[in-house]
Amino acid sequence: MLGQLSRVLGLGVIAVTLASCAASQTQDHSGAHADDFGTPVGSQSVKAGGDLVMGLSAEPDRLDPTTSSSLYTRYVMNSICEKLYDNDASGNLVPQLATALPTVSADGLTVTIPLRTGVKFADGTPFDAAAVQTSLQRHFSAKTSQRTSEMGPIASIDAQGASEVVVHYKQPFAPLTAALADRAGMIMSPTELAKAGDNFGDHPVCVGPFKFVERVPQTSIKVERDPLYYDAQQVHLDTITYRIMTDANIRATNLRSGDIQVADTISPQDVDALAKDSGLHVLQARGLNFRGLYVNVGNVDGVGKPAKPIDTPLAKDARVREALSLSIDRNALAATVFNSWYEPACSPIVPQSTFATPAGTACPAYDPEKSKKLLADAGVQLPYKVKLQVQNTPDQLRYVQALQAGVAAGGFELEIVPTEYSTLLDVQKRGTYEALFLGWSGRLDPDGNIARFMMTGSSGNYSGYSSPALDDLLGQAARTTDTARRADLYGQAVQIIQKDNPYLYTYRERLLTAHTTKVTGIEQYPDGVVRVAKAAFLTGQG
Repeated sequence: MLGQLSRVLGLGVIAVTLASCAASQTQDHSGAHADDFGTPVGSQSVKAGGDLVMGLSAEPDRLDPTTSSSLYTRYVMNSICEKLYDNDASGNLVPQLATALPTVSADGLTVTIPLRTGVKFADGTPFDAAAVQTSLQRHFSAKTSQRTSEMGPIASIDAQGASEVVVHYKQPFAPLTAALADRAGMIMSPTELAKAGDNFGDHPVCVGPFKFVERVPQTSIKVERDPLYYDAQQVHLDTITYRIMTDANIRATNLRSGDIQVADTISPQDVDALAKDSGLHVLQARGLNFRGLYVNVGNVDGVGKPAKPIDTPLAKDARVREALSLSIDRNALAATVFNSWYEPACSPIVPQSTFATPAGTACPAYDPEKSKKLLADAGVQLPYKVKLQVQNTPDQLRYVQALQAGVAAGGFELEIVPTEYSTLLDVQKRGTYEALFLGWSGRLDPDGNIARFMMTGSSGNYSGYSSPALDDLLGQAARTTDTARRADLYGQAVQIIQKDNPYLYTYRERLLTAHTTKVTGIEQYPDGVVRVAKAAFLTGQG
């Protein structure tokens, strides 16, 4: 089927062979884990109504799909703001607000997207091609947009009647459909956009199973069922409250007590015990994500602005950054800190994807002696001190403390600076950091995992990195629909990244979500988003 879709699209539909949909939560003692993505409500006997509470491991940034850079915003927006496309548990791209996958002209420059009809936004505004055009144009051209680079070299966006949108390109852009299955494909009410402008995120209005009610900063976000939703019969809950709970232990305790029904990002320290609790169910999946260290090599005036020199050995000398990479024992850290639930990350290429090649997934060596030699060659005094900002959660702090001890053997002294998640997002955009430990939830198409962060001037190039050779490779990869050719180009790109090291990949999280057995329909997909909008309370469960 994927081959068929690729021929229709000409846009590189992605097959990420992460696992089958049907799975159990069993774990064998060798460290292998079986995927469990959750089960749709289907024909199960469920209650009408109810108030679901989800413990959220970090506070989302602003609820604006154009400007957001937070995974946790995607959780909330998944309930209130549908996209043109979505992906399923198997990594297939599927229509959502569109009615079919795009069709593409023979030259690859014209992409036509058919749309649902008879749909309304939560404020009653009709959903049509003009509304889609407005949102896509905002995603592409707004000054503060984080979506621009994800959408490629667009020439223009047109509404063709009420039910088709046509995107015209300067050059073919294979990753478009995958981009439209995430925030670049979220469609906002043009009425609310006209009224709120840059403040849209304070009261977002979209098409979705639920609609926004209120946000209490650092505490909670509440949404309620939208009676105007086109598929309202599939919505069972009355409200969903996303309660901010940054401590994994507190989330686990609240799950057991019944104060919350769902919790994301279960700690590897807690997951084995929770899986044995008969009143709880643990979902788990290998994801598309990675975590690692941003090194600020040129982000002086803020992300997207021209890079400027930073006069430190770490920023200006690739040998120092290579030495830091050589000092990281990725395998040992993932195994010991996370009880072998997580796995080392060596590059932005998902090892199980169709784009994986030996060059694209090669792991940097662990060689602290070579690290010290490189530092000596660079003429720096040992130990070389690096200030590392990190999210102040127990698991993140546990990892960087182990990292701190490990890189000392390679001649480095890490100063750990615990930081609130929302502050980290701001710091990375403004460039007010030396090194910063943050991750990415991952995308189906490699372009969304590489170009966004590495292409010169990109809205996600938080390191301020620039390489004309890498830009050329990524541009070629985006213009071709040949999977093998793209895979080879991304392999070459990884070799450049691992030579210059503006970002040091460290590990991939196994996606761990837990929910009470009183609810069903909770789903966790490899894209990192926990889906609760179609969940329900089971009958006979109190």
